[in-house]
Amino acid sequence: MSRPAESGSVVLAATPIGNVEDASPRLLRLLAEADVVAAEDTRRLHALAARLDVTVGGRVVSYHEHNERERADDLLDVVDGGGTVVVVTDAGMPAVSDPGFRLVARAVERGLPVTAAPGASAVLTALALSGLPTDRFTFDGFVPRKPGDRARWLGALATEPRTMLFFEAPHRVVDTLAAMAHAFGADRPAAVCRELTKTYEEVLRGPLGDLAATAAERADGDRPLRGEICVVVAGAPPAGPPSLDDLVPQVLARVEGGERLKTVVAEVAEATGVGKRDLYAAALAGR
Repeated sequence: MSRPAESGSVVLAATPIGNVEDASPRLLRLLAEADVVAAEDTRRLHALAARLDVTVGGRVVSYHEHNERERADDLLDVVDGGGTVVVVTDAGMPAVSDPGFRLVARAVERGLPVTAAPGASAVLTALALSGLPTDRFTFDGFVPRKPGDRARWLGALATEPRTMLFFEAPHRVVDTLAAMAHAFGADRPAAVCRELTKTYEEVLRGPLGDLAATAAERADGDRPLRGEICVVVAGAPPAGPPSLDDLVPQVLARVEGGERLKTVVAEVAEATGVGKRDLYAAALAGR
């Protein structure tokens, strides 16, 4: 068998995020020709290969968040010897909220080549479908699970001007949307994208307050938001002279996260130029 074009390199290969028809011909060839396929879940890899009607030709090893650091050098030894190591995750692009980053970093340290076979991405798909500005955006991964950590984290993003994208689990999305509406303002435009490219794909668009209410209503009924979810939130509007009404949600979100009110007020007042006493009084009134 002829050597693959990517011999002597690590290849980060994107897999479909839902619809298997999104698999590229290059992905099929890599699965068939690679010396090693490092998979986040080997069972899912074999199930995907069966659906794609391709036989994985090389050795299959597990490569996930719990062993990626220890397994990196073994995989890179294959590359150093002229072999091809293909990295695949359960869906989407390796190293984006999935295993792969540590392998790439170690390959760079060892001076070994890394390339990518791009493909489906839940982040870019959600961004494109959201109807929100796409010229500048950030990807912030999964929202913290604990309420205090979540409130502090979102509070720090309240003035981010770029469109923001987040991953969230179905059983936490109701609480997360409510926390976002509190931290960013109920009127901030957003979109909830779930099951992208799959049979039950759905994109809900509207102000965060409305989306939080819809998610809660559906959770109490028989149509909860299920599947893989990406939340897209518009960036903060251009900064004008800040008003107390604009700043109080940010202050309260940080206080709910465990910070002292006086400390937060002092920091926000210094950063924005508003009166510290006025902001403190407004925050107390808004609690």
